[in-house]
Amino acid sequence: MNTPIEGFSKLTKEEKIDWIVSNYTQEPKEAKAILKRYWNANTGLQKLHDEFIENTISNYYLPLGIAPNFLINDKLYALPMAIEESSVVAAASKAAKFWLERGGFKTTVIGTEKIGQVHFMYYGDSEKLTAFFEFVLPKLHATAAHITKNMQKRGGGISAIELRDKTHDLKGYYQLHCTFETLDAMGANFINSCLEQFAQTFKQEAQTYSAFNAQEKDLEIVMSILSNYVPQCLVRAEVSCPVNELTIADEEAMAFAQKMVRAVTIAKVEPHRAVTHNKGIMNGIDAVILATGNDFRAVEAAIHAYASKDGRYTSLTDACIEDGIFKFWIEIPLAIGTIGGLTNLHPLVKLALEILQKPSAKELMQIVAVAGLAQNFAAVRSLVTTGIQEGHMKMHLLNILNQLGATAEEKNILTQHFKQHAATHSAVVEAFEKLRNSNT
Repeated sequence: MNTPIEGFSKLTKEEKIDWIVSNYTQEPKEAKAILKRYWNANTGLQKLHDEFIENTISNYYLPLGIAPNFLINDKLYALPMAIEESSVVAAASKAAKFWLERGGFKTTVIGTEKIGQVHFMYYGDSEKLTAFFEFVLPKLHATAAHITKNMQKRGGGISAIELRDKTHDLKGYYQLHCTFETLDAMGANFINSCLEQFAQTFKQEAQTYSAFNAQEKDLEIVMSILSNYVPQCLVRAEVSCPVNELTIADEEAMAFAQKMVRAVTIAKVEPHRAVTHNKGIMNGIDAVILATGNDFRAVEAAIHAYASKDGRYTSLTDACIEDGIFKFWIEIPLAIGTIGGLTNLHPLVKLALEILQKPSAKELMQIVAVAGLAQNFAAVRSLVTTGIQEGHMKMHLLNILNQLGATAEEKNILTQHFKQHAATHSAVVEAFEKLRNSNT
């Protein structure tokens, strides 16, 4: 039976590996070899990776692919995408090429406001609290000046600080609701530093505020933290073309346009479909977010919350036909950055941003939104025409053959075979076994 360990973080990397493979793997020697196989031979680069997080034992690789031919606001991009799902890069590339010939993608940044909050408890007179807030507000700005100085020089900083009464939700609960402009930085550290300074000043000033009684002076700061929900940090991406230009194989253009609109409408009204619909959007978004060193968990949380903003989970994309024009668009919150964090440290992140022509945070917001829209267009197009499995399983074919241990020659033969046949998992296994047996 395994036992807890004290001081694991203080062990050397080799000692950590020896402990984990000895206690939690069936073949320690083989497990250790696998972990070391993914070390980077460049010791300087490996040391950099080791220091990204605590208790590093190896690197976990994802494929980095390129989806070319994205025309965004009349500028051509090739999108770096880090993802393991087999059909994502192919689908994005296909959608990019389709819209390249129809005017490309148009995007608009609607807002860049980010949010942080100081949550506190106060059980006294609300009017006295309001008066205290007005008194202390200039001091909140003043005591955070050393934090905001550099950001302000670049045109960013604190946008607003509001006192919000949340006692209808929880007795005694109030918050300082603060908004920020962080320019090309995602801004998490900047925002949290400001919030902690606000909390300290707020608490200290309350203790000497003459209008407060003893209980009111002792208001309790619960926590100070940014919010990953940023409904005012919004970007819109769209495509449109005359319906008669929606030529898809044997599909009649108007019939195809109507199918697309109907499929999106179903995702607007049916949450079970909306979740999968939006997951497909996130395939494109997360892949670019990862490649550019941004926080995909924060982005996911914000976008899915936004999908529920009206009280019901719904599609992030919309589609319509107006005056003979097919329109397809997305509007999502994105708090991301192109400086700070991994963007300054990870060599592949630096390269990905260079491939994207060193975008500002606003430009990256637009690129990411387009990746999500393109992915959704490709997925819905497949669903309403050939079905999703045909393309997905053909892209997944090599994964299945690798699992089966196929040789290079067998992969070549079976890849050619499945260009003409449906590539279900059982069909691939059957064809592989037939080929292997015939060779034997």
